[in-house]
Amino acid sequence: MQADAAEAVTAVYRSDWSLIVATLIRLVGDFDVAEEAAQEAFTAAVDHWRVTGVPEFPRAWLIKTAHHKAIDRLRRRARFEAALELNSPVVEPSQLDPEYEPGAIQDDRLRLIFTCCHPALAPEAQVALTLRTLCGLLTDEIARAFLVPAPTMAQRLVRAKRKIRDARIPYAVPDTADLPARIDAVLAVIYLVFNEGYAATRGEPLVRPDLSEEAIRLARLVRQLTAPQTPPEATGLLALMLLHDSRREARLDLSGDLVVLEEQDRQRWDRARIAEALPLVEETLRGGSGPYALQAAIAALHCQAARPEDTDWPQIVQLYDRLERQHPSAIVSLNRAVAVAMVNGPAAGLTLMDALASELDDFHLLHAARADLLRRLGAYTDATTSYERALALATNESERRFLAKRLAEIAERPSSVVRGS
Repeated sequence: MQADAAEAVTAVYRSDWSLIVATLIRLVGDFDVAEEAAQEAFTAAVDHWRVTGVPEFPRAWLIKTAHHKAIDRLRRRARFEAALELNSPVVEPSQLDPEYEPGAIQDDRLRLIFTCCHPALAPEAQVALTLRTLCGLLTDEIARAFLVPAPTMAQRLVRAKRKIRDARIPYAVPDTADLPARIDAVLAVIYLVFNEGYAATRGEPLVRPDLSEEAIRLARLVRQLTAPQTPPEATGLLALMLLHDSRREARLDLSGDLVVLEEQDRQRWDRARIAEALPLVEETLRGGSGPYALQAAIAALHCQAARPEDTDWPQIVQLYDRLERQHPSAIVSLNRAVAVAMVNGPAAGLTLMDALASELDDFHLLHAARADLLRRLGAYTDATTSYERALALATNESERRFLAKRLAEIAERPSSVVRGS
């Protein structure tokens, strides 16, 4: 019974944390109180469910328990008594499991995203706060996604919550007239949620399908919300995520270890998702050439190649050229360097990566990419150095095992080329 209770709590945490916290924020009107009460409810559930068994509706049990704990917290803070009367209605059963109905937004998670993405908040705070509250990511995990120190991210989150409270930012989906100013940050949030599901920052599993599915669901909801004037980038993001997610089953072997793109069994790719995404790519490119549209076009070329050698790398380089000109970033330049290496050879890609070394020195994928190109050149001594640096920076166990495996493969090989010699 004890193991069953603990497993049930873990499962509900992974699947329903965001909805529980989002619902509590609506009920009590305070981000910190909602998060703390939710954590207390999950802790209480472990002990309570060991004795009584897992309830029929565990999410409803957790919301109700957390709501009572939140009320107790607010009652102990006399200055929030007025807010308590205003924001803490009695929870009826229908409120515990709201369902989305077309034409009427009843989704607390969507409300939460738009609240966190209010224009009164700095863009980086918008994304960080939603990742914290929507996905339950730890501060250091969010900091890693932004490539900033954890204390900096902690301060950013505190300031964002204080701003929402002091400015009385409404917990609501904005009116149609306000959507354009809010949509870019919302899409950025959704994509970062997806990325955490596609390649988890830390822990054992590389892939977290719950986060990927949540991001795709939210992207569909945003498109429906903004119809018929759906921004092309909302369509592009949905297409991009569908194409990346179509390769989910092929990205891991039976041991849960990473399988790189060129070594994946393409028969395991989800053809239904690819078929859904390809028309969306065409639609979004007709509407413009935003970053999600261009990335979706690149992903489409990968997914349309029956074999690795069939990949249209020259076309991918051209798309990265456009992406780098219109939406420059070090990550885009790194991905372009990989594509250039596939067209013009590893040495050409390494030259481009060397120019990014100072900016991305703490980014493990830069060193992993350099190591791979050096390995292809036969420069095993230099490749070893880059693999070791990537391994020191990587925090996901699946990625670490992959890098360690590559290191072991080249450990005994004599280096025929020394980079820079």
